[in-house]
Amino acid sequence: MRPRRATCSALLAIILTACSSAPILPGTGQQVASPVAQVSPTPVPIRTHFPPGEVFEYLVQPGDTLPAVAAHFNTTEAEIRAENPSIPDPVTTLPAGFLLRVPAYYRPLTSSAFHILPDSEAVNGPGAVEVDLKVEVESRPGYLSRLTDYAQRRQRPGWDVVNVVAQNYSIHPRLLLALLEYQTHALTDPFPDPADEIYPLGHVDVRARGLYRQLIWAAERFNNAYYGWRGDRPVEFELADGKAARPDPWQNSGSVGVQGIFAGLYGQEDFDRAVGPEGLATTWRALWGDPFDEAQITIPPSLQQPAFGLPFPPNRVWDYTGGPHASWGESLPYGALDFAPPAVVGGCGISNEWLTAPAAGVIARSSDSAVLLDLDGDGDERTGWVVLFYHVAADGRIAAGSTVLQGDLLGHPSCEGGRATGTHFHMARRFNGEWIPAAGVIPFDLDGWVAGYGGAVYLGTLTRGSQTITACSCTSAANRILYELPSVED
Repeated sequence: MRPRRATCSALLAIILTACSSAPILPGTGQQVASPVAQVSPTPVPIRTHFPPGEVFEYLVQPGDTLPAVAAHFNTTEAEIRAENPSIPDPVTTLPAGFLLRVPAYYRPLTSSAFHILPDSEAVNGPGAVEVDLKVEVESRPGYLSRLTDYAQRRQRPGWDVVNVVAQNYSIHPRLLLALLEYQTHALTDPFPDPADEIYPLGHVDVRARGLYRQLIWAAERFNNAYYGWRGDRPVEFELADGKAARPDPWQNSGSVGVQGIFAGLYGQEDFDRAVGPEGLATTWRALWGDPFDEAQITIPPSLQQPAFGLPFPPNRVWDYTGGPHASWGESLPYGALDFAPPAVVGGCGISNEWLTAPAAGVIARSSDSAVLLDLDGDGDERTGWVVLFYHVAADGRIAAGSTVLQGDLLGHPSCEGGRATGTHFHMARRFNGEWIPAAGVIPFDLDGWVAGYGGAVYLGTLTRGSQTITACSCTSAANRILYELPSVED
């Protein structure tokens, strides 16, 4: 017998109930993480071939969207909606635990259905707030406690190198530590092979020598897989032996992210071991216990961006120079937008123009060309909505801990930090540590200017009503935006 389908009102009730179960920060209306445990599948399911269009029951996981579920099951959003007419339109993130009926189309080469860790233990969100990374590393006998490397313009101890990568890519630091321990026993072995200190993740490549570059390599692969699974395209890995692997449709993003790392290291046999019950999961449990005991629902249903203004003063003209592209580094998601002050001569130069706060909040971090605006007011970039600004000049940059209102000055655009070919600033959003794509189901909305994807990275549009501007690494009428305040007569 088929299960009774939920009515539209029942689904809305589930969404509202799920929302109300998450505690609200006083005076902000912002949701924080809800400590609802997820269950790791035991024993591990074995997937077999099935007829095209067979309907499966799928329990929604935190952060799922209809386009993502459709990609996982090789189906379409329209077919899912036909089986679930109660789903409201529009809808952003779905309520965790909601039962979807999903018509699926089989794809071979599916990898392990084992869930390695929950998403909340994969991203640098509320689950990482209580972690003391320095103590985690220096209280253990492994070689990581004495290892140093050059990262972000200075020599740092091993724990701080891990911290830099965890912050920049927004990956849970314990995941990075677990990878180092699984690969070369970096936390427990004080006397490693000399090669392990050069390639502590086992990725042997002269361009990735040292702890910092090894972790960046892993972080890029993790984010590509994690946010690829969040997206609307199928995810497929090429293993080190040239074989292909596809995540199980019931997988969660955190586990797929880990699979993305190991796919770059191992052939089929070792890959299966690493992502199965006896692999990284065993290492994690030996260090900290069952990660599913700490699971939280960090992405609530019907997630919406708060109201944002444009990130520069009124009555000033700016150029929209970069449509959706990498939030950090070169990996997914394409969560960032770029803006530049118009220049008579292109290239890098000192600008007296200001970028401003698109909403009220607290400056959680201001260093190394970055300003992080925390909107929930707790000053912690791992919780609630956070806006990253990058390439912010040191001269005039706002101090960490400052409380700001919408429109307050944050700093000047520049070429400082990372790679930049012209003076500009880069902005991206996170919620509870998870990067939010710049367009799609929860697009950037800046004073009514809504971001849309283009045909390639850095392309894209901003649309408000009948007006559309198109991103271009140029200065022209087609990519120019003017922040106009309503006149008194209006």
